[in-house]
Amino acid sequence: MKFKVNGEEVFASTGGRPFDKNKPLMIFVHGSGLTHMTWVLQTRYFAFHGYSVLALDMPGHGLSSGDSLKSIEEMADWISDVIDAVDYKEASLIGHSQGCLVNLECAFRYPAKIKTLSLMGGAGAIPMNQELLSLAENNDSKAVDLMMDWAHGPAGHFGGHPVPGLYHMNTGGMLAKTRTIRDTLGVDFRACDNYKNGFEAAKKIKIPTLSILATGDKMCPVKEGKKLADLIPGSKVEIIDNCGHMMLLEEADKVLKALKKFIISNFPAKKN
Repeated sequence: MKFKVNGEEVFASTGGRPFDKNKPLMIFVHGSGLTHMTWVLQTRYFAFHGYSVLALDMPGHGLSSGDSLKSIEEMADWISDVIDAVDYKEASLIGHSQGCLVNLECAFRYPAKIKTLSLMGGAGAIPMNQELLSLAENNDSKAVDLMMDWAHGPAGHFGGHPVPGLYHMNTGGMLAKTRTIRDTLGVDFRACDNYKNGFEAAKKIKIPTLSILATGDKMCPVKEGKKLADLIPGSKVEIIDNCGHMMLLEEADKVLKALKKFIISNFPAKKN
């Protein structure tokens, strides 16, 4: 599905079903340098079970036009603009990694628009390794390789992708190289490094929130995810064992199970 936001064309996957404005809206926001493709194993379920799904390509990423947005705050405002552009009043937000920061800030800025938050591999702050940041900003492909290596747990390195013929490491690398590394991964990494409002934003969140964390996550460790969750009243936490930061690919079924339970309880689809 393609539509315009602030004059630029946006691409979003609708999970294999036509977009239906009569169904509740779920918006999926990808991590640094990635695209809507990271959500392919979760969005299909909700699209076929009573929801309208938008798995976005952020500006300058994947099939969306324009330049990459340079701050988490700009990205949060853009998500609000997406909701307006598709003529909705509210949405449930699901984010991974950088997408967690974006959605957290969006819920803080636009509380009336956001019904639930689902955070995967999230933390209140994501300070970047300065060598990795430098590699990305200098358009060095080693930045992608290091990110994919660091982001996957042992099982992700070994294989076992739920889609036959695909391999976690190559899939992630392919996604992160869809555009110039400097203009996607570099810009995203810098935005994460600069963002400082996560913990303060969390204190203001008053909506149902789920944090899905993984014991093998080296980018956003469980203790950091819990630190964020503890600031959000009533926040739910699900922990996946023996899994890395790319949980939505490495343990797609377990992530979907946790997400289904939370969404159906707090943001139910309309019955026909």
